[in-house]
Amino acid sequence: MTILPREAGSSPGPRPPAGAGSSGLAGGLLGARFGGRRPGGTGPQQRLVKGSVVPMYRQLARWVGDRIVLVTALAVLGYLFLPVAYTFVFSFNDYGKSNLVWNSAGSPTLKHWQDPCGAVGVCESVVTSLQVGLLSTVVATALGTMIAFAMVRHAFAGRGVMNLLIFLPMATPEVVLGASLLTLFVQGMSSVTLGFWTIVAAHVMFCLSFVVITVKARLQSLDWRVEEAAADLYAGPWDTFTRVTLPLATPGIIGAALLSFSLSFDDFITTSFVAGDVMTFPRFVYVSYLRGIPAQANVIGFAMFAFAVLAVVAYQLVARRRR
Repeated sequence: MTILPREAGSSPGPRPPAGAGSSGLAGGLLGARFGGRRPGGTGPQQRLVKGSVVPMYRQLARWVGDRIVLVTALAVLGYLFLPVAYTFVFSFNDYGKSNLVWNSAGSPTLKHWQDPCGAVGVCESVVTSLQVGLLSTVVATALGTMIAFAMVRHAFAGRGVMNLLIFLPMATPEVVLGASLLTLFVQGMSSVTLGFWTIVAAHVMFCLSFVVITVKARLQSLDWRVEEAAADLYAGPWDTFTRVTLPLATPGIIGAALLSFSLSFDDFITTSFVAGDVMTFPRFVYVSYLRGIPAQANVIGFAMFAFAVLAVVAYQLVARRRR
């Protein structure tokens, strides 16, 4: 190794640590590459380099990612409400023989809204569906609520099997259910005539499962210590049930009743098997489709949809005020 002489007048200075030469060389190279700063630096020039290498597609992906849930929700809502919008628009159609094509000559018109019963049989079918829905809802809600209380509050042999049997009508296809009921009414009960009461019996059967599941979920979320507190305050079993348990379970019971009525009113497949000559509103719409659904059916359908939406909004407003 050749030792170079130190220049005159230069101070020896502190000795650099081991490896400083190599790090100094690397620092020089990195400094030349990144404009005099190391990659970890935060100077203006380094920030400029970082901003310039971010592709535009990343910014676009971040913008879409922040709004993908909103866009998806709007698309789903549009898909759901498109048939409702079609029903509403064609309720103002001044059609001739068929209400499947928009008639721009005399449309829009309010004559169908002024006379919703103008089509033969439309109001009679609506009344039949309302009667079937109300009867099946009352029976299914009463029976389903009692079954839900029994399954939640009491332990008995066969409760697991009963849970399975309650769930089966919900999982069974409606075609199979309707065909089974038809066989039961025609062959097993030959004295039974297909008509109004067979529809009610069929609707009670498939609505019962939904009522039990809904009320049961509500009862399982309750804190039963409130009943013990009522008993400590000398409340009897009947007072405890009517003043404590039943009010707490009422939201679930009301929800089950509304669900039951909606399922009964809208049912077509099971009803078509056991209805006989009785015409419900869904059957009327299906039969009318062969020759063109009358605009009065659109009026009634949209009116019921609007009523359901207003009922839900009113319930939400009342619940918010109570909070």
